[in-house]
Amino acid sequence: MVIQGLASLLEEPGQPAVVREISIDPPSADEVRVEIKYSGVCHTDLTVKALNGNGMAFPIVLGHEGAGIVESVGENVKHLKPGDPVVLAYRAPCEQCPACRRGDPRRCYMALRPGPRIKRTSDGAVCSPVLRCGTFATHAVVHSKAAIKMPEEMPLDRACLLACGVITGVGAAFNTTPVERGSRVAVIGCGGVGLSVIQGAKIAGAKQIIAVDVNPTKLGWAREFGATDAVNAKSGDPVAAVRALTEDGWDGGVDYAFEATGIPMCTEQAIKMLAYGGTATTIGFPAATDAVNLNLGDMATGVYWNKASLRVCHCGDTLPSHDFPILADLYLKGQLNLDKMVTNRIKLEQVEEAFHAMETGDVIRSVIEF
Repeated sequence: MVIQGLASLLEEPGQPAVVREISIDPPSADEVRVEIKYSGVCHTDLTVKALNGNGMAFPIVLGHEGAGIVESVGENVKHLKPGDPVVLAYRAPCEQCPACRRGDPRRCYMALRPGPRIKRTSDGAVCSPVLRCGTFATHAVVHSKAAIKMPEEMPLDRACLLACGVITGVGAAFNTTPVERGSRVAVIGCGGVGLSVIQGAKIAGAKQIIAVDVNPTKLGWAREFGATDAVNAKSGDPVAAVRALTEDGWDGGVDYAFEATGIPMCTEQAIKMLAYGGTATTIGFPAATDAVNLNLGDMATGVYWNKASLRVCHCGDTLPSHDFPILADLYLKGQLNLDKMVTNRIKLEQVEEAFHAMETGDVIRSVIEF
């Protein structure tokens, strides 16, 4: 049965998000329809707007950090039932690509996607859901393998954060570049993703975690979430500061450096912060024309002599069906701090205000309450 709901839509390039009535089709055989209860406002949603849809067809349903209750299921779905609490994942492995076929679903080339189930009620225009989710809406339809069941005791206003920002950061430290116990770590950029990297590194047992940012508020948050040191990049050369904090008689440097800004210069800095044989990981969303310049020959920080490695993190290289329940368990055990990550609670019509708050830098996550 088709039902009616509301969604925050981008209707044309360069225009603000607006709330419109939508029609939500029933799920197909392998899909589920979810009543969204909460959705985080991620920087990727702002990026989609800033890039005029980033290649998606208008109208676009924003949002991809959603949690809610299964409302109906397709006939082939056996692992979920109406009433189940779930978090929506935008990276459910496709099971068909070369990576999946060789048994490496964390590096799936594609992801399972639903059919065109959401339409703008006024004219029947098919809506494009951001990252196959579209959670700035009262309802969403996703492939059933993209709906990850949560423990009954897991609060959904915290669980929604697992869908992107938290798994991207924690997953970078768990999956993309596993942080070893007793290691030294630098994290450049202390927004929601960077703070999650810090948490992941702390859980993994890093002995030193150095937060780097230009915003004193974010550096204060970083210490709350587990950073042992903080470097304000506005106060001087952050590479020199990090290497000084880690000086051990062997030129200093960190074993792992994570860049969570999407700024090319920060990737260059992350590589220069490394100790011998260290690994830098870039997480931030770059523009199509972004490039970095890497020094090869410097004896202390050059890629060749320092034997540096560079990795790329996509959504924490997550396997949602495996990772989301683990993160929920870490939260319930008090090891993963999600409570302090929710800094604003808003209504659906306040999405533009949340975008503005994100641009000012003094918010970790705004969460839409339905």
